[in-house]
Amino acid sequence: MKVLLINGSPRKECTYTALKEVADALEAEGIGTEIITIGNRTIAGCSACKSCKKTGRCIIDNDPVHDIGSRLELYDGFIFGSPVYYAGPSGQLQAFMDRLFYAYGAMLKGKPAACVVSCRRGGASAAFDRLNKYFAINDMPIVTSQYWNQVHGGNKEEVVQDVEGMQTMRTLGRNMAWLLKCIDLGKKNGIVKPEREPTTLTNFIR
Repeated sequence: MKVLLINGSPRKECTYTALKEVADALEAEGIGTEIITIGNRTIAGCSACKSCKKTGRCIIDNDPVHDIGSRLELYDGFIFGSPVYYAGPSGQLQAFMDRLFYAYGAMLKGKPAACVVSCRRGGASAAFDRLNKYFAINDMPIVTSQYWNQVHGGNKEEVVQDVEGMQTMRTLGRNMAWLLKCIDLGKKNGIVKPEREPTTLTNFIR
């Protein structure tokens, strides 16, 4: 089993430090990991062309969205990490997730996910809430920890000093490993995911 961790920060500092702590905890439980940094790339927002609904891929193919989207079947779980900008995730990560979930959401459904946010002082819970909405709308079990998945610090040295935050990261990694093993064991014993009803859209019009 393998978990993909996405670093939505332009720098390999605070967010990466938190994700690495989660990854180390996963590895200790026998779960493979891969960390990919996308925050240092220029990522276009969704143009709402809906081409992906016909082709199964995003029409924009010169950034990480399609590269990662085309490999989603290789991973059993996902963790998205972001610095906090104006009480929200980085613009790069939001653009990435908007397009990834819209074009490749079917490949993510049913797989456990979590997010991690890092900030100097405030705005973490708002950014954390924003990111969790991607998972909740896409039928993905959300992995929790002992606290909201956040670390505090202006650089990686300060993040390491956030003892509770780093402990929260390790707990998240262990909880993700536990859930992945439970799902795997369930499949081996004939427990299948609930069959989903066809989606019924209701627009708020009269």
